[in-house]
Amino acid sequence: MIVTPDYCVMMARYNGWQNRQLKAAFAKLDTAEPKQDRGAFFGSILATANHLLWGDRIWMSRFAGSAPPAGGITETTDLTASGPAWEVERFRTDGEIMLWAERLRAVDLAGDLTWYSGAAGREMAAPLAMCVVHMFNHQTHHRGQIHAMLTAAGVKAPVSDLAFMPTEGPWI
Repeated sequence: MIVTPDYCVMMARYNGWQNRQLKAAFAKLDTAEPKQDRGAFFGSILATANHLLWGDRIWMSRFAGSAPPAGGITETTDLTASGPAWEVERFRTDGEIMLWAERLRAVDLAGDLTWYSGAAGREMAAPLAMCVVHMFNHQTHHRGQIHAMLTAAGVKAPVSDLAFMPTEGPWI
């Protein structure tokens, strides 16, 4: 598998663009709606957004050596208490992802990544490039769930097609 720094920058930009659109969509929800259980895997819009934020932080701790988020997967849904709190933390994390991607060199994406997985209860190892692709795929997967919940809530969900991403920022 060949994953390049350019791919990582493109996906970091896509991530930031998508999350800015989610922020705008969240602003159209009534106060209680982000926490309303909508039958999704993580329940609510905010819980799913929190899980995604936690996932990005745990992967960035592995890729960039930043501090890992507190708790394990079962605590991911409570990472922030409100949409505005999520927005602040999302902005910070998206900035970290963008800076990491912009500093990458091809050699930084070679080899294996070894980490302890609390979910699996053991040490794991996988090609680093695959782990990077997984992080970006995980983002897209859960934003798709949020997209469906926003649509069900009567809010126009963001444009999510990578081909329609603006060619100029801001990216976060």
